[in-house]
Amino acid sequence: MAARQPRFNQALLFDTTPLPSSIPPVEEIGASSAPLLSASYFIGARCRPYNDDYMKCKDLAHGRGEFECMREGRKVTRCAASVLEDINKNCLEEFRRHWNCLENNNQQLWQCRRHEWKLNGCVFDKLGLEKKIPDAPTNETPVHLRKRQIYSQNDPGVIT
Repeated sequence: MAARQPRFNQALLFDTTPLPSSIPPVEEIGASSAPLLSASYFIGARCRPYNDDYMKCKDLAHGRGEFECMREGRKVTRCAASVLEDINKNCLEEFRRHWNCLENNNQQLWQCRRHEWKLNGCVFDKLGLEKKIPDAPTNETPVHLRKRQIYSQNDPGVIT
């Protein structure tokens, strides 16, 4: 048993220092992890140039780019918000079914492939965005397109 008594700090700390005027304001996305995971590949497809700019800025700042890269970070946030807004306008039912499935299945993508296929089709048809897994082997069927999900409890066997 420890000789020292535990101390808990329950105080909330708020930084009220305003951001510099050179940093453009942006609204936060305000989504939980399930909708962000559901839309993540589409966000990556549309926002890749902004993400690359942000990561390059962070790399050039040698890990010290909190303020230096805030402008690029805000562009990433705006782009992600626009993708979520477009998905909500055009594919709301499919999007809700998929992220609710993720929410109820511990964020395990393979448990929700049926809903994912419908969402992917809707987003491709209406927004022209396609889910692509980075650095996936080109000689294999991508995991999200396989008809048989061997670990899934919701999609047993071969799905037609």
